[in-house]
Amino acid sequence: MAATRFLDFLTQARMSGDFEAVLQAIPYARFLGLKLRSGPDGLWSVMPFSHRLVGNPMLPAIHGGVTGAFLENAAIVTLIAEMDTPALPKIINITIEYLRPGRPVDCYASGVITRQGRRVANVRVEAWQEDRAHPIALASAHFLLTMPD
Repeated sequence: MAATRFLDFLTQARMSGDFEAVLQAIPYARFLGLKLRSGPDGLWSVMPFSHRLVGNPMLPAIHGGVTGAFLENAAIVTLIAEMDTPALPKIINITIEYLRPGRPVDCYASGVITRQGRRVANVRVEAWQEDRAHPIALASAHFLLTMPD
């Protein structure tokens, strides 16, 4: 039943082009305060800075797990927004490259589907803060595309 409700969110989002409701249906995305906005190259995920995201208060730096979760959610949103099937993406694996500490400012992420088959999709995501030319992290994620029961 929950999968059916999620598919309803997907259908409505694809018809309206507004994927915010889909993002808000993901509990951890809500906890992180994730938002969506249109960027020059498509949909961007935004993680507004909050002190609860800091892992090392001495720097201060955003916790690496938070950065990883942000990248994973950005990959999911990219898939949901661009997929042409009603499949629900399930993470198979994700590889994260941490390039520099996330400072206490907003983070942005954008993903691109590098391959989408009938059963598996691959997504590459980059996260940055003030300057996209200096990403703080990159991710390569693989998803299983499963059809609802």
